[in-house]
Amino acid sequence: MFISSAFAQDAAQAAVAQSPLGQFLPLILFGAVLYFFLIRPQQKRMRDHQAMIGALRRGDRVVTAGGIIGVVTRIEDDKQLVVEIADGVQVKVLRSTIGEVLTKSNASESKAANDAGADAAKAKPGKSKTLAKK
Repeated sequence: MFISSAFAQDAAQAAVAQSPLGQFLPLILFGAVLYFFLIRPQQKRMRDHQAMIGALRRGDRVVTAGGIIGVVTRIEDDKQLVVEIADGVQVKVLRSTIGEVLTKSNASESKAANDAGADAAKAKPGKSKTLAKK
C-alpha cells in the first residue's frame, strides 16, 4: 500500500509541474529539425533535378538512373528522349530517369567542332578528329 500511494503522489506532482507548452515543445522542436534537415534539402534537390531535366539539349552526355551513359540524340516530347549508348544503338528513356548531365553541349560550340572536324577530315582522311587537332 505504501508503494502505490507514492506512485500516485509523483504522478499528481508531474501533471501540475508541466505546462501545455512545455509538453509540446519537444514535438515542435522535432518537427523543426525534421523540416530543416530532411524536407527542405529534398525539395531543393527536386527543384535542381527538374531544372536539369528541363535544360536537356541534343548532344548532352548524360547518365541514366540505371547507370547507362549516353548522348542525347533526339528529344521526343516533354517526357521522352532518345539516347545513343553506342554507335548505332539508340534507346528511348524517360526524362525523369536522367540522373546526371556529364557534359553540356552548346549549339555554337558543337557546330564549330563539326566544321573543324570536317575540315580536318578533308585535309587528312586517315586521321581522326582528335588526332587532326593536335
